[in-house]
Amino acid sequence: MKAARRPWCALVGAGPGDPELLTLKALRTVRRATLLLVDDLVSEAVLERALRGRRRAGLRVVHVGKRGGCRSTPQAFIERLMVSAALAGEQVVRLKGGDPLVFGRGGEEAAALRAQGIEVEIVNGITAGLAAATALGVPWTHRDHAQGAILVTAHAREGAAGPHWPTLAAAAAQGLTLVIYMGMSRLDEIQAGLLQGLASATPAALVEHAGLPRERRRLTTLGRLAADARELGSPGIVIVGPVLGAARAGAAADAARAA
Repeated sequence: MKAARRPWCALVGAGPGDPELLTLKALRTVRRATLLLVDDLVSEAVLERALRGRRRAGLRVVHVGKRGGCRSTPQAFIERLMVSAALAGEQVVRLKGGDPLVFGRGGEEAAALRAQGIEVEIVNGITAGLAAATALGVPWTHRDHAQGAILVTAHAREGAAGPHWPTLAAAAAQGLTLVIYMGMSRLDEIQAGLLQGLASATPAALVEHAGLPRERRRLTTLGRLAADARELGSPGIVIVGPVLGAARAGAAADAARAA
């Protein structure tokens, strides 16, 4: 007698929005789905590429929006839906913007699934912070400027204290690049805290909609961070550190050539 297949669910990273940055494994896994739960940060171009030629009978696509500052589908509801569908025999795929394990609550979802005996597969995606650095033409790390990077979210759990920015500034001053997610609505607070440990002239940058055609970038300094961000919105990534010096030099050279 053939053993029953163990219930299964996949958490798949859709990357920052450019469909050409989807991995082959992400495409293959999405195309297994009978139930596809799509995060609000997954671009339409990515969804179209992932489902190209595969919109078959029996496939359900459910949008479960999760975006800071906007009305969101409750996390508890999403987890209950994933569990109940997987236990009912569905091939459940949760398609998430960026990487499921970088501020995507993938750890919480995996724990909820495993607690019910459901097999969890995780497929990595390119995280927005890396796409933002690439858009600026800079690395996170550089032997001459930064020996590491700190990825931090400015969006804390409700009722919890957020990051202590002066402490992060002290760490950054030792040669670490700060890559800040979900911080566009808190830039005044972030700037004030970081200025307690970093010079106002420290290079900084903002990238909105990294990896998408509507991407916008601003190269600035920590002292002007909040002021120079007023025309930008979410989702956005903030990068702070000397690695941005090359991007500023390149922008200055481009401006000189255009003059």
